[in-house]
Amino acid sequence: MQQYDVMERVRQAYKEIVEVDRPEVWITLREEADVLAEAEALDPSLPLAGLLVAVKDNVDVAGLPTTAACPDFAYTPDASATAVARLVAQGALILGKTNLDQFATGLVGTRSPYGAVRCAWDPELVSGGSSSGSAVAVSLGIVDIGIGTDTAGSGRVPAAFHNLVGIKTTLGVVPTTGVVPACADYDCVTVLARDLDTAAAATRVMIGYDELDVRSRTWPADVTLAPARAPRLAVPRPEDLTALSPEYRDAFDRTVAALVSKGIDHAEVDISVLLDAATLLYDGAIVAGRYSAVGEFLATEPASADPTVARIVGGAAEPSAHRYVDDLATIAAGKRSAAQLLEGFDGLLLPTTTEHPTIAAVQADPLGINRRLGTFTNFCNLLDMAAVAVPGAPTAAGDPFGVMVVVPAFADQVAVDICARIVDADAPVLVDEGTEVLVVGAHLSGFPVHHQLDGARFTGHVQTSDAYRMVDLGTTPPKPGLVRHGDGLGAPIAGELYRMSAAALGTFLAGLPVPMGLTKIELADGRWVTGFCCALDAAQNGADITEFGGWRAYTAARRPNPAPLLQT
Repeated sequence: MQQYDVMERVRQAYKEIVEVDRPEVWITLREEADVLAEAEALDPSLPLAGLLVAVKDNVDVAGLPTTAACPDFAYTPDASATAVARLVAQGALILGKTNLDQFATGLVGTRSPYGAVRCAWDPELVSGGSSSGSAVAVSLGIVDIGIGTDTAGSGRVPAAFHNLVGIKTTLGVVPTTGVVPACADYDCVTVLARDLDTAAAATRVMIGYDELDVRSRTWPADVTLAPARAPRLAVPRPEDLTALSPEYRDAFDRTVAALVSKGIDHAEVDISVLLDAATLLYDGAIVAGRYSAVGEFLATEPASADPTVARIVGGAAEPSAHRYVDDLATIAAGKRSAAQLLEGFDGLLLPTTTEHPTIAAVQADPLGINRRLGTFTNFCNLLDMAAVAVPGAPTAAGDPFGVMVVVPAFADQVAVDICARIVDADAPVLVDEGTEVLVVGAHLSGFPVHHQLDGARFTGHVQTSDAYRMVDLGTTPPKPGLVRHGDGLGAPIAGELYRMSAAALGTFLAGLPVPMGLTKIELADGRWVTGFCCALDAAQNGADITEFGGWRAYTAARRPNPAPLLQT
C-alpha cells in the first residue's frame, strides 16, 4: 500500500465512524491526528503496512485504557499485549478499543454498560459476542482486522453473524500476555477479517513463543502443513443438529451438499461426546476459572458490573475442588474421544451457531439463548482443538450463515486450507514452518509414492539449475537419479517443491531406500533447497534421460533404449 493510500484510508475510516453512527462499537477511539502521524511514518514494505485494526477492550494497547467493558475495572497499561505489539511491529495501525460482553463473558454482545452492540446489517439483531465491537467494526468496513478473544466461541459466533472469517488457533500459539483473562487455561486471542487471506496474515504475525506467557506453545516438530490431497470431513448426524433453527439447518444442509463440488468428501459421525463436553464450560466446575479471573473484583459489587455477568462469575465460586478434578478427568476422556472420532478425517465441519436472535429476545432470556448459541463452539478449547470459521451458504432469506472447520491441536493449517476450498479462495499460509524439499521423480504428484508427502505443503513447480543431469536408475518401481555435473554441464530439470515438517523430513529420510539420499540442490533461481541425490555407482549404471527435462516428460514419452550416462 502506498503511503498516500494509507493516509486516505485512515481519513476514510474516521469519516465512516461518524457516518455509520454506531457509538456502542467503540469504548476508546484514538485521535485521528495520532493515527495519521503513525501512517505518515509507516514503512510501506512491512507485511501489514496500513491495515487498520480494532482491538477488543480486554486486550491491552499501550497508553489506552483497558476496561473489559467495566469502567470500575479500568487501568492504563504501559505495554501492549504481545499479540498487538507484533501486529504494530509489522505495520498495522490501531484505531481504538472496542466494546464486548463484559469480561468476555457471553456470546451475544449485549452485556455491557457501554450499550448493546447491534448487528452491522440489522440493528434489531445481536452482533454476537463477546468480540462484538471488533466484529462490527470489520463488517462495517471501518477496519481491516478485528482482534478478539475466544474462550467459548466469542471470536467465531460474531464472525458467523457478519459473513466474516474468524481464526481461533490452537491454544497457546498466539500469546495471551496482556489479555484480561476470562478463563485463563482456555483463552485464545483471535482474528476477524472479511477474507481468509487477511485473517491468516494477521494471525501468522501474532503466532510465536512468548516467555512471559506461561501457557505459550510452539508448533511441534510434526506439525501438519497441509490436508490430505483429497480432504475428507466429518459432519454431524441429523440428531446432533436439533439445536439449529430451521433456517440455519437448511443453510447447513446446503453447505454440506456443496462440499463434493469443492473436492471435499464427507461422512456423518456421532458428535454427542463433543456436545456433552461443551456443557462443562458453564454447567461444570470448570467455570471456576472465570471466578479466578475476576470473581474477587466482582464480589465488591462495582456499580458498572453487568448483572448477568456478575451472576455467572459469582456462581463460579461454588464448585468444590473434587468436582473440578472430576471435570478435568471428563475433559481428558473427551480429548481421547475427539481424536478417535476424527480418525480418517482431516477435520469436522460444524454450523458455527444455532440461530441469530434479536436483542429483545436476548434481554428477555439472557442465559438460555446465550447458552444455545455456544452449542457447537464451547467444547473446542476445552478439548484443545483449533477452528476456523467462514461463511457458509446463506439462509433462504439471504442472511449470513457460518460454518467452522474444527481440527485437533496444531492442525490449524489444515483448517485454513479446507476453509479456503469452502469459500473458493486461494489457501494462505498460516504455519510458516519446516523445510522445502525438491522432488523430481516417483514422489511427483500422480506418481506411485506421492502419498508419502501427505501432510507436506506444495509450494510450487520449479527447475534445477543447468548443473544437473538425470538418469533412469532401472529400479522397480521406476525412479530417477539426479546428478550434479557442474555449471552448464547439464540442463534444467523440472520438479516440485514441498514444505515438510522437521519430523516428517526425518521420517522421510530414514525411509529412503538404497541408492537414494538427500542433499542440497541448486534451483534455476539461485536458491539451494533439500532434494534427492543417488549413489555414484547407481548413477553410473543408469541411463541418461536429461534431454527430456524431467521425469514426468520422460515417462510420458519413454523410449526403450535411452543413451548411456555421459561420464565427466
